[in-house]
Amino acid sequence: MSAALQGIRVIDMSRVFAAPVGAQILGDLGADVIKVERPGTGDDGRGYGTAWVEGRDGIETRQSSFFTVANRNKRSITVNHSKPEGQDIIRALVEDADVLIENFKVGDLKRFGLDYESLKAINPRLIYCSVTGFGQTGPMAALPGYDGLFQATGGMMAVTGIPDGKPGAGPLKAGPSLVDFVTGHNTALAIMAALIHRGTTGEGQYIDIALLDTSVAMVSHIMQDYLISGFPPPRLGNGGNGGGPADLITASDGIVYLTAGTDEHYRRLTVLMEQPELFTDPRFDTNFKRGRTGQAELIDIICRWSSRFSVGDLLAMLDGAGIPAAKYNELAQVWDEPQVQHRNLRATTPHPWAKAGSVDLIASPLAQMSASPATIRRPPPMLGEHNADVLAELGYTADRIDRLKTDGIV
Repeated sequence: MSAALQGIRVIDMSRVFAAPVGAQILGDLGADVIKVERPGTGDDGRGYGTAWVEGRDGIETRQSSFFTVANRNKRSITVNHSKPEGQDIIRALVEDADVLIENFKVGDLKRFGLDYESLKAINPRLIYCSVTGFGQTGPMAALPGYDGLFQATGGMMAVTGIPDGKPGAGPLKAGPSLVDFVTGHNTALAIMAALIHRGTTGEGQYIDIALLDTSVAMVSHIMQDYLISGFPPPRLGNGGNGGGPADLITASDGIVYLTAGTDEHYRRLTVLMEQPELFTDPRFDTNFKRGRTGQAELIDIICRWSSRFSVGDLLAMLDGAGIPAAKYNELAQVWDEPQVQHRNLRATTPHPWAKAGSVDLIASPLAQMSASPATIRRPPPMLGEHNADVLAELGYTADRIDRLKTDGIV
């Protein structure tokens, strides 16, 4: 199969998570992604997370879970861009590059002649993407930004958490770094649009991506509710946003998530429960009542019924009645799901430096394209693993590469 971005070269000068995710998506789709890291320490993300890929023969991989999930399909080189010789390497890379991604502080790379205007003079077709917390302009542009800050600032925390009036009520951060993750996808999407634009016009361009923008957009239809009505919708805990009943319900041996958010689904549920009178009960006779004002009371009624059955029996009954429901899984249980296995979402990838000889990665959601699917061709790189290869491609001799290493440039 062909790769959608085969022949596209990306210079990835980004660190930590959001921007590296964007570069990884481009790599999954076939781009040659060259990850530029600091000599000695590398990407800050190599030190994040709670688990590390164990290396063979006592080798320290410095591949944390945080780094591993965002840096496959990349070649790693180390460059000290604060030195003139390092800047020369970046400029040489840019001459034939299609894309450069960076997430330094606003204006930081300009000090070294590596800003968009400087590199555009070398390569007018270059697509240069800057990813920052608050964007390139405005009163907060200079401030650093991390995922949790934007879940708080952009409104996600305001609509996530236990409803007011219940124990533990209050705003809650989502577990994964969702703003970072979606910002990475927005980064890749903007770059691919810029590549299409360049294919039509021949022009490169500058892209300003901000985590703040993503965080506000992610509140989506709930924020739109506020814009239309002027009133903030309440936090719903595990309740569904589209109607009700939709929530976690208890079984005798576990938990099930139920979504019976249409009138027909709810009618079928009341029949299955052998309580058809609930369908016309004035407490629950509209979708709004079932999903908002009567939500807690209705879920209690459903749980008194559902707790008599095992998870397996409950799901079979609900499925047989055509009512959407799913088993709640702990992380380990996710990988036991037959459909997860069928979709090959656990992507065991050869890794020459890992003790196991491979590393388990999470497959790309873009892997099911019929003609140009996302693929995993390389494990996450060791720090500077591809210095010799990439520099040789730029015309550097082995002796010159050795001198650059001795001088701390690579």
